[in-house]
Parts: sequence; C-alpha cells; structure tokens
Amino acid sequence: YQRRVRDRNSRAETMSSTATLLLLEEEEEEVMYDEVDLDEMEFDEDAETYYYPCPCGDRFFITIQDLEEGESIARCPSCSLVIRVLYCEASDDQEKGDEDVY
Repeated sequence: YQRRVRDRNSRAETMSSTATLLLLEEEEEEVMYDEVDLDEMEFDEDAETYYYPCPCGDRFFITIQDLEEGESIARCPSCSLVIRVLYCEASDDQEKGDEDVY
C-alpha cells in the first residue's frame, strides 16, 4: 500500500514538474505579431535603427547591423511581441548604382 502511494506521489510530482517546465517554455516564446515592409518603418540615422509602433505602446526595433547579418525579426523591448521585417538585400551591383542589373 505504501509503495502504491509513493508511486502515485512520484508520478504526480513528475507531471507537475513537466507542466511547470512547459509553462516556462511557453512564457519565453515570442509571439509573431505581424510582417512589416522595411519602408513602412521609421529610420533613426543617429541610432542606425528602424522602428515600428507596437500595440503595447513601445516600439519594435531592428538595427542596420542586424539586417546586414541576415536578421529579419524586430523585437519590442516592453513585451513579447515580435514582427518579421520584409526587405530585399541589395546586390553588389545595385549598391554601386549599376542600373542595368535585372
């Protein structure tokens, strides 16, 4: 009888630990709020950062360096929401101003 009670308690503790772990993982997940074109975002030249309004009242942000490194997710520092920034990378010919590139 005591062994059955211990086994049940052990299973309950394991299930409780698993549920707690799943809740912690869910809390750390970021929620994709929207996809936004880069040209819709506000650019701050001094900070070299693009901003977009977040529904929480703060702003999503992504830096030029982030974009150059292939990052496309802008984060809000005040909540868990993120947005995907849509943009086309310029080729070397486009950056040099060559207009004959197709």
